[in-house]
Formats: sequence, C-alpha cells, structure tokens
Amino acid sequence: MLRSWLLAVPILAALAGESQYELSGRFTPEGRASVSLFGVASPFVATTLSEDGRFSFKKLDPGAYTVSVFIPGRGEARQTVEVGPSGVDSHGRISVTLALKESDFVVADVLRRQHSIPASQLAVPEKAVHEYEDAQKDLAKRDVESAVKRLEHAVEIAPGFSAAWNNLGTIAYQTRKFTRAEECFRAALQADPGSFEPLVNLGGVLVNLHKLDEAWKYNVYAVLTRPNDALANAQLGMTYFEQGQLDLAEKHFVEARRIDPAHFSHPQLFLAEIHLRRGQRHEAADDLEDFLQHHPDWPQAAKMREHIADFRQ
Repeated sequence: MLRSWLLAVPILAALAGESQYELSGRFTPEGRASVSLFGVASPFVATTLSEDGRFSFKKLDPGAYTVSVFIPGRGEARQTVEVGPSGVDSHGRISVTLALKESDFVVADVLRRQHSIPASQLAVPEKAVHEYEDAQKDLAKRDVESAVKRLEHAVEIAPGFSAAWNNLGTIAYQTRKFTRAEECFRAALQADPGSFEPLVNLGGVLVNLHKLDEAWKYNVYAVLTRPNDALANAQLGMTYFEQGQLDLAEKHFVEARRIDPAHFSHPQLFLAEIHLRRGQRHEAADDLEDFLQHHPDWPQAAKMREHIADFRQ
C-alpha cells in the first residue's frame, strides 16, 4: 500500500518554481563555523561563514537540504532541513535551530583530510582545483550544465581528483543517471580509498541499481566507519529491506530516524511498510504521524492522513 511513497523522489515537485524562501538558522552551542547547504534531490550547493552560530541562505527552491556545520578543531555535523510553505513567516523566511550534540560531529575523516591527504590528492594541479571551485559557484547559481562541464574538465586534467569525481557522481545520482553515478563514485573511491563520501554514495547507488550483495558490503562498511551517520544507516536498512530481512532493516531505520528525524531517506516510511507487513497497523500509523511532523509539506499528506485514520480503527 505504501510502496509508491517509498519510491517517491524526495522533493516538493508540485511546489517547485512557484516560490522561493530564505532559510534563517542558528546552531547551538554557538561558535565560528563554515556552514554549507546541499540540495538533496537537485544539484545545489552554497556556503557561508558564521561568527556567532547564525546563518542564512536566500532564494531557495522548495525541497530537502542537508545543512553542514564545520567547526575547526571540532569537526563536521550534518542535519536535514526541509524548505517549504509550512512555518514560513510573512517575509518568506523559515527559521530553524540545530541543537548539535558532540556525537553529531565527525572528527576522524575531517582530520584525515587535513593532516594525511593522499599523495594522489596533493598532486591535483591547481588548474583542476580552480575548475572544481568554479563548478561549486555554478551549482550555487543552479547552472548544472556548466558545473558538469567544469568537473569533467577537472578530472580530465587530474584523473585521480576524488572530490571532483564524487561531485560528478552526486549530480548524476540526483538526475537519476544511476549507471553514470556508479562509475563516478567508483572512480572517486579508487582515487581516495579512505574517503567516506564516495563510500556511502556508492553504497546508495548500488541499492538503486539493485546490486544488493555489493551494496551490502559498502553500506556495512559505511556504518562501521561512521555508526552515527543517518544516511549510512538508512542505506543499510534499505539493503536489508530489499533482501527481505525486515528485523535488520528495522534496526537501522530506527537508528537513522534517531540520528536525523527529518532525514531525506524517509526512514519512517520504510518502518511503516515493515509494520504493515507484520500487521502492526497502529505502529504504522505512529510512523506516518512522525513522518508528517517532519515533512508537513509532503505532496501526498492528505492521503497519508486518511491512511493514518484507517490504521487507527
């Protein structure tokens, strides 16, 4: 019954292009940080500096975004935020507060990138780096075609440029070119085998390509590498779900929901499907209510509420 929701693209498609919003946020404990915003379902990236824990991003299309907070000496923390008409003030502004815990910050991989960069990455020519940086500016302007050309030029100059390959893979994934995404993520991981981003991204695209045995290996390793990563847990849950191992799937979806309740992988929908297969209708209703609490602008919200009422009977 919920299968169509599990396969839905996580974007407010019906609202896209109609309105743009400003995301006004703050994180606690306050501090000086670099704050980045990444589009989930469409290629977009923007970065700003925060001196006091406050940040803002303007002219945002509706949809799900990942907020990344990097604090020097502490690490990086990521959480999902959803931009849409719910909770918007009269100025088109959406306010969010990210209460970050110490366990939310990833330190090891960040320090590894800073202090033990692989020789292949140190050898990336400056021209390739400039192409990569200009591609990020293109993505901030939503000029995806130009960004892809710059990134492709960057990997032509430096075939071992892991970050550029990973960026190309992410864009391919977001535009549903899954085979190309797999190629790019493999190239990124080959160039820098210790990098987490292409590792978890490859695990995700392999689930989409239904290469479940291989997906399991990458997603298990991703969870072992970062046990508190919502995406890694969700993707391992998806792998077990597709393999019919519902108990293990439930375990990792529950963990993903705990880490990031609004996560763009929508663990609550998978949990609802699992509970329905077990005949646990009230538990499924709880899952869907939790989902709507974090995604009030979901296009099928009205239909979902009908199902919740039905499951409660």
